Amino acid sequence: MMQMKIATKGTTLRALALATLATVGAATQARAQWSRTYEQFYLPGHFNWTFRREYATADRLFNAFDYGHAILYERLYTRPGAPTSDLETDEYNFITQKLLVSPPNLPLEEGAIEINYAKMAPEAKMMFDWAHLLHRQIYDVLASEEMTQADKDAKIAELVGYYKTRPDLAFSSTPKNMDLMEGQPYSLAFRQRYPKFNGLIWGYHWLQVGLYEPLMIGKTREERQAGVTAAVTRFRQMLENAPEHMPRIMPMTAAIAPTFAARYPEAAIIFDNLHAMHDVVSDILANNEKVPRERKRAAILEAASRYRDATSFNMSIAEWKSMGEMMGIANMGGPAVGVLTDWPTPTLPRGVSMAEAMKGMQHGSGAMPGMPSMPGKKHGADSAATKGGMAAMHGMSHGADSSAAMMPHMMELHERMMRDPVIRERMMADTAMRRMMQAMDSTHGGMQHDMKGMDMTGKAAKPDMSTMPGMVHEAEPATEPAHEPSAKASTAGKVKSAATKKAPTRATATTKKPASTKKATSAKKPASAKPAPPKPAPMDHSKMPGMKMPGMKP
Repeated sequence: MMQMKIATKGTTLRALALATLATVGAATQARAQWSRTYEQFYLPGHFNWTFRREYATADRLFNAFDYGHAILYERLYTRPGAPTSDLETDEYNFITQKLLVSPPNLPLEEGAIEINYAKMAPEAKMMFDWAHLLHRQIYDVLASEEMTQADKDAKIAELVGYYKTRPDLAFSSTPKNMDLMEGQPYSLAFRQRYPKFNGLIWGYHWLQVGLYEPLMIGKTREERQAGVTAAVTRFRQMLENAPEHMPRIMPMTAAIAPTFAARYPEAAIIFDNLHAMHDVVSDILANNEKVPRERKRAAILEAASRYRDATSFNMSIAEWKSMGEMMGIANMGGPAVGVLTDWPTPTLPRGVSMAEAMKGMQHGSGAMPGMPSMPGKKHGADSAATKGGMAAMHGMSHGADSSAAMMPHMMELHERMMRDPVIRERMMADTAMRRMMQAMDSTHGGMQHDMKGMDMTGKAAKPDMSTMPGMVHEAEPATEPAHEPSAKASTAGKVKSAATKKAPTRATATTKKPASTKKATSAKKPASAKPAPPKPAPMDHSKMPGMKMPGMKP
């Protein structure tokens, strides 16, 4: 009997120990999912709610935007196998035809819409909420008719400082490069699968930063009111014939609101990082192949950490400013202010990444602004001429149908590149390249280049354009071999040519003097056919620094 009691007691103790271990293990696992984030009140001030009073129509749109972000994340997370029409048709039509037509009067509690997403990644939700609050308070300051410009500058600096008191939530005020947004394994999934809804989100972001510009440049209350109304109207027009007029790449604050970005760069950078993080979360939730459901929280938290720090995926402020200019405001939805007589003409295909758009166009010792470095694609001088030449290539196609239209751009590019001393020196050191350029000059207008005393106007054969990928040219009619004219005829022709020669074009670097006439001799040389000129050697594209044309092999 005693032994039975001891055995029973031992069994009970073992069971209790196992239960305790299981409880501790469960608590440890649960604690790993717990969030320690907390809400914080906005900075008090008499300026709060000014934008809502003065610009009620625009303010109500922001309430609808909150719904759009929330329902997007909830649908992507809870319905991973749903057809694209759930978002592209059903939700899109509800938002654009009902919600944006009659938006809510007050901000929505997004947690009541994105219930499951908010439980899965509450830290990311709080980051968005904290940044959206900064957005709204800066609108309030800029909308104030009582504050002076100095007062507004001081208050916005205070707001940014207050925002940064939450390092667990605040987006970094250091610009992040596009590799963080577009260079990850899961990147681009959302924009490629949901082009209309993606365009709608980018339209939101266009208006959110675009409204700063009329508030900044308007001289009177009436001008500011008219500017905000015009920006809201343009946003609504973007929704027509979607996604035709929607942004094709993420709108950047420095391009859409340059006055605001120049005066308040920290705030502008924070908002660009905020909008990029929105894209990242959409990609993670939409890409179930690269990020299965059990890894989505970890992937979102990793991205959130990178967008908060000041050490990873950084680019300089100068690169951040120039990126918007190089990508083109027409690809971001167009300007938010000024008179537009027609829709902006985009130069990029929909869904393209910024890395793809900038491929092959690199300056200085590294990569293009905001893009990761690409080995083997460097040249020394980051000159304005080189930038202009690269811009001339922007958006150009290289098919047979466009070869004639492309040639003037190619010649302009050729001229500008040759004004870069580093490129010029390297190309002149390559005999094959030098012969090719001589042939181009002879064929297209007799252009001259003063390159360290080298005359490149000598006669040369036309280049064999059939060796250039994507170039198709009609065959030239066959002609009889040319015969050398007599000295008298040659003299008369030269005199006439010198008298009627036109002034050199702008592309001409030096002015050719008329050929001097020679006295004809009595002895005539027998006419003989000239031998066919040799074809120039094929161009070695690998020796052209920083250049890579579509279809060309490195």
